[in-house]
Amino acid sequence: MSLPQVNVERRSDGSVLLSNAEVLEPYPRVMTERLASGASECPDRVFLGERASGEWRSITYAEGFAALRSIAQALLDRGLSGERPVAILSGGSIAHALLALGATHVGIPYCPVSPAYSLLARDGSKLDHVLGLLKPGLVYVEDHEAFSAALQASAFSDFEVVANTGLATGVTAFDELTNTAATPRVDERHQAISPDDPRSILFTSGTTGAPKGVITTHRMTCANQQMFVQTFPEFVRTPPELLSWLPWHHTSGANSILGSVVYNHGTLWIDDGKPVEGPAMQETLRNLREIAPTAYFSAPSGFRLLGRALRNDAELRRRFYSRLSFFFYSGSAMPAPLAREMDEISIGETGRAVPFYSCYGSTESAPFATAVNWQGATGGMVGLPMPGVELKLSPVDGMTEARIKGPTVTPGYWRNPDATSKAFDEEGYYRFGDALAPAGDDPSLGLLFDGRIGENFKLATGTWVNVAGLRDRLLTAAKGALADVVLAGEGRDEIGALLFPDMSRSGDQTRLHAEIEAALNEISTQATGSSTFIARALLMDTPPDPAAGEMTDKGAVSQRGVLRARKAFVDRLFDDPPPRDIIFARR
Repeated sequence: MSLPQVNVERRSDGSVLLSNAEVLEPYPRVMTERLASGASECPDRVFLGERASGEWRSITYAEGFAALRSIAQALLDRGLSGERPVAILSGGSIAHALLALGATHVGIPYCPVSPAYSLLARDGSKLDHVLGLLKPGLVYVEDHEAFSAALQASAFSDFEVVANTGLATGVTAFDELTNTAATPRVDERHQAISPDDPRSILFTSGTTGAPKGVITTHRMTCANQQMFVQTFPEFVRTPPELLSWLPWHHTSGANSILGSVVYNHGTLWIDDGKPVEGPAMQETLRNLREIAPTAYFSAPSGFRLLGRALRNDAELRRRFYSRLSFFFYSGSAMPAPLAREMDEISIGETGRAVPFYSCYGSTESAPFATAVNWQGATGGMVGLPMPGVELKLSPVDGMTEARIKGPTVTPGYWRNPDATSKAFDEEGYYRFGDALAPAGDDPSLGLLFDGRIGENFKLATGTWVNVAGLRDRLLTAAKGALADVVLAGEGRDEIGALLFPDMSRSGDQTRLHAEIEAALNEISTQATGSSTFIARALLMDTPPDPAAGEMTDKGAVSQRGVLRARKAFVDRLFDDPPPRDIIFARR
């Protein structure tokens, strides 16, 4: 595909407006209209599949829509509404999807909550914050036994608990919902839904404060899927068949993956693995040996582990590439060495480089706003506005902040008017908090991610450090030796870095040190000042730990999480005199 045509308007205040020249085509009022049409047009096609006792269990479109209507009736019978929504505490599953879609069908908001708030948190503060804000009338957990401790410890209990397994006294079986007979009331409530009614509430990660509940409307999710179809037409040349690990309490899993399958009458196999070293990644590989996806969505960290496995397993390569049309990444920039490695594997197996595509956005944009849908885009490219999006680049502190309007933008945060008012500028554009910059003099040639405005920091000189840009430069210069980089140095005289090496490479530490020193020197020789090069670095001997908050649920390294969990290493990095294991750039 070629670059999309965009309209560009330059304003006297230095801001730039960009919009896609292609008109956004009509889309459904409610997402479940597409599930209903699937039940009619392809009733026996597999809609959802999951592992059950080691084997795949699946339901068809006809079965899924019938279950959805039963669940919708059961929720109406319980008097659930926008004042008493549904909360889902466990991860992706067939039951989770049916409950969410049943609520959607009759206009009852639902909220998928991070399972970590119940299963991994040191205390119940985040779970209580979410439940207190939501005031749900029904809480679903896949396995009550696993979640019982968190539920018992919670300060809130004014809701019905529904579970699929591990039932106990006072807990409703999920089958009770699916066995409810639907009445005409289901259709009446469905017809009464406005596209701008809340469909779901997705909570932000809460890294820098209490999690905020992002309102996602029916219009947002439907319009976003239509944008995606128009931007990536090859995605729907055949009904998509996906295997995905992406978490459903994030917009990428809930709105993008599950939404794209429903919207396009596809099939979603729920991957109970995850792209982290060890058994979780082995489970993903096991699933990929059985399911051949038509497109594959992951984070760069996931593609790194996948590439290693593909190189060493001919049967996995044959199966994986048999129907694959493209790769899709999000969460962080794709390092150029990793993209080249995946190209080499693709060419060796299929004779062509399977293209890498990407989109940029946030929970507040449901999730996509811009897209890279052409081959050959440089690392860090976030693309151009998708149909229906109006993007404003507004000058802020020497950068240009991305702000948007359009049918996919949230009306605000659940029961949080103060946060809502701060999220929009004086013209009503949602503020991403990210800086985007033109790839060249002409913004219509593509935009680059230029850093998280709130993630960047100042040196003692008062000069801002562009964290994302400098991190990506080091990853590129290291030529695959590093898996990730975390920058430190706020309020100091120079920038330091904690380095996570690619564990799949040989353990020759002397060679690794030499490669890193060469990469640091390459950046240093091109630097224009202390804020544009990394003066010192320290190698980590353990990968980022998800349990310590060093990884996001989407598989990306959390800069703040690493700096917080490894404060002792940050202090060591800047010790004076410096320890012997610090690697310095030559100046």
